Amino acid sequence: MRESTSAILAQKLLTPLARTGPRRVLAFLALLFLGVVAAFGIAPDTATDSIARKEIVEQLALPATSLALSPDAGFWREERVRRDDTLGTLLARLGVDDPDAVKYLRAERTAKALYRLVPGRTMRAQTSAEGKLIALRYVNGGILTSVERGREAFVVTERPVQLERRVQMGSGHIRSSLFAATDAANLPDSVAIQLAEIFSTDIDFHRDLRRGDRFTVVYESFYDQGEWLRTGRVLAAEFVNNYKVYQAVWYQYGENEGGYYTLEGKNIRKAFLRSPLEFSRITSGFTNARFHPVLQEWRAHRGIDYAAPVGARVKATGDGIVEVAGRQGGYGNLIVLRHQTQYTTWYGHLSGLAKGIRKGARVAQGELIGYVGSTGLATGPHLHYEFRIANVHQNPLRVVMPSAPPITDEQRPVFEAAAAPFGLQLKLLRGTNLARLD
Repeated sequence: MRESTSAILAQKLLTPLARTGPRRVLAFLALLFLGVVAAFGIAPDTATDSIARKEIVEQLALPATSLALSPDAGFWREERVRRDDTLGTLLARLGVDDPDAVKYLRAERTAKALYRLVPGRTMRAQTSAEGKLIALRYVNGGILTSVERGREAFVVTERPVQLERRVQMGSGHIRSSLFAATDAANLPDSVAIQLAEIFSTDIDFHRDLRRGDRFTVVYESFYDQGEWLRTGRVLAAEFVNNYKVYQAVWYQYGENEGGYYTLEGKNIRKAFLRSPLEFSRITSGFTNARFHPVLQEWRAHRGIDYAAPVGARVKATGDGIVEVAGRQGGYGNLIVLRHQTQYTTWYGHLSGLAKGIRKGARVAQGELIGYVGSTGLATGPHLHYEFRIANVHQNPLRVVMPSAPPITDEQRPVFEAAAAPFGLQLKLLRGTNLARLD
């Protein structure tokens, strides 16, 4: 039955071809035969390993090669600076065995930067096979110090490094302090300082922080050949303090001019900072009745006392002109700044004044003006800070501070285009448990 079916099928296929000529019939049959052979060319269980094989090994002549090294060629090595390193120990680990070079580096004034070793930084040295110093590279403070061996003597040069800028992100939660939170998030201390400065007109970091407060930050870092050198500017930040959200983005509107604004374009900078110290604690507040520890009597305390170690940096809380700079009775070393016409700020018990602070000098908000001390009627090191309007004492922690000007209508389109990406980044970071993202 199967054979008859095949015959009928073949007859049906060949009948139309027969009309076209015998050559086409033969071609069709050839294709059909080849197809069958291709499909069933090797039967199962066919033995294929009976073919004789022979291994031939032949020696081939290769052209002669040689590694020609110049007499001046050397080997580069690098070592990370350790905490107890000296230049001598570091050069020894770099494989430098060159008493003349070590003697030169010790005597050469222009090579003194090599002695300012910073743990964690990297020094690179190029040496000959015998350990002779050919070149040395060290970066510190954004300056590359290079030592090159010339024909007759070494040559030392210094130049700014071409830094690679990277934008990094991080977030954290407050459990005890801002510095502890940034340390836990592996963020540099300079980021914590900038956060405190950015939000200092809205948040008093001495008394307003709450356990559970959180922050996110976008900031710059600068690298040289993959090695971190320094942290740059905070570009955007969000701080949630006692369930209230504060946001800030950096907007540069001039060559050397810029500021922090909310995403809506409101200037977050107030005319005055809430505190003249970056981090401290309040020991005496603004009150009408306080027992004076030195005078041993009850009297009004018309300012805020901040406990801080001797030498802590004191900042101007607003732009102004120095009206008083020197010794003033119970205030000890005192600075008085006049802001506009009716505002004055007083900074007492200072151990010393910053360079350039004298009567008539202009200062900017946040500028260093003096150092914490215990001069005058003081039982210990602290800063006495007063805020006066028309020479009337005000509580600096409660007085409403005037705001700085917002983004103008002319600047708004450019500002919104610059701020939008930062707003998206802060939104993506919100609620995440991100320590740091490079």
